[in-house]
Amino acid sequence: MSTRIEAVRDDITRQTVDAVVNAANSGLRGGGGVDGAIHRAAGAERLQAACRAIGACPPGHAVVTDAFDLPARFIIHTVGPVWRGGAAGEPEILASCYRSVLAVADDVGARSLAFPAIATGVYGYPPSEAAQVAVSSVRSAHTDVSLVRIVAFDEATLELYRALLD
Repeated sequence: MSTRIEAVRDDITRQTVDAVVNAANSGLRGGGGVDGAIHRAAGAERLQAACRAIGACPPGHAVVTDAFDLPARFIIHTVGPVWRGGAAGEPEILASCYRSVLAVADDVGARSLAFPAIATGVYGYPPSEAAQVAVSSVRSAHTDVSLVRIVAFDEATLELYRALLD
């Protein structure tokens, strides 16, 4: 099955998909940026309780919770790498985030996903390089997911993805 990849500029918490992907921290505690927005929109108390039950998620891996108040069935949490110049395995860890999310999506039967630009916020991953890893990782994955929507927070990020997808 071929996975369609599209890029949009929107609020990830408003995406009507099977699963929204959260750029989480390894403690799954909620935080700023996408992580904080997803926690607030999903219902912070219930989502935090679900995350506490899981415990932790190492960089490059993914775990799933219910989506609670989001218009999705699931939240798939993944932890990107902190950028340290690119020679500390960051591209491999970021690629693993995308593969792990797709594997979890397959496990729970999610066929449509909304991804943020993982690790490009406080983790400092260069957006252009992160976009290349994201697109190549999704394109090369063997998955039953039919739609991957990359949800950009700003126009500059959207243009990075659109250039790679055209």
